[in-house]
Amino acid sequence: MAKKTGKDKANGDRTIALNKRARHEYHLEERFEAGMALQGWELKAIRAGRANIGESYAMVLQGELFLIGAQITPLISASSHVVADAHRSRKLLLHRREIDTLVGRIQRDGYTLVPTALYWKGNKVKAELALAKGKQAHDKRQSSKDRDWQRDKQRVMRAHNKNN
Repeated sequence: MAKKTGKDKANGDRTIALNKRARHEYHLEERFEAGMALQGWELKAIRAGRANIGESYAMVLQGELFLIGAQITPLISASSHVVADAHRSRKLLLHRREIDTLVGRIQRDGYTLVPTALYWKGNKVKAELALAKGKQAHDKRQSSKDRDWQRDKQRVMRAHNKNN
């Protein structure tokens, strides 16, 4: 039997979607892993790479956590028998004490719950959530300066090591 080309499941890229803008817009503090309650057509669309969490956020409604604004574009062939809503709210699965902790931090301390990544864990789709505080404009500029300085420092170190 021929060996399959592509990524090995054990070592391959298990990331489905990233929210790169979250690091720019927020100070990310504590991270949580949550399962997602998905429908069959959504899993097929995710396997085809049709998930986007760039505009999404998590919200607590009636003591449960929901992912709102995430887009999973349906496949035409996989969703012919159901009415597929690409932007529907999806339930996030966490332990009760984790939800209670998040509710307390959001309401009391003014945090926001931002999804930073979707990834496979085994055959399940997991969402990485981060407790975040919004950045001001000057914070964003400082982050940019720090990033540039780290990049320049690496260049100087490489050039220095190359010359020695």
